[in-house]
Amino acid sequence: MAETTHQQPITGVVPYLTVRGASEASEFYARAFGARELSRQPGEDGKRLIHCHLRINGADVMMSDEFPEYGCGLGDGPNGVTLHLAVDDADTWFNRAVEAGATVTMPIADQFWGDRYGQLRDPFGHNWSIGSPKKQ
Repeated sequence: MAETTHQQPITGVVPYLTVRGASEASEFYARAFGARELSRQPGEDGKRLIHCHLRINGADVMMSDEFPEYGCGLGDGPNGVTLHLAVDDADTWFNRAVEAGATVTMPIADQFWGDRYGQLRDPFGHNWSIGSPKKQ
């Protein structure tokens, strides 16, 4: 079961996994690797998780079920990974990546969960998300 705790801001690069069956994956990671589920947010359909935050051996891993309707899908592959950057100013980081040659896959915008957030694909095919808390 997910813990509800006050957390320090996430920093660094955090792997964000896209899976089919995020609830089951969370349970497996708990059994296999001692993962603690720090938070979980069900999708509007009540079947999929739109977000799950785990801590494994002191490090953060986030994941969700695939949501092709939001551009978060697996296609024909078995899994997907997005590298997430939790930063102080998402717009600055996002715009710098676009200027360097990244392709926007989800425009940066204020999100319902409280972050300023967007997604990119780098020229080498890797997916990145960039987010920061919305400025008050």
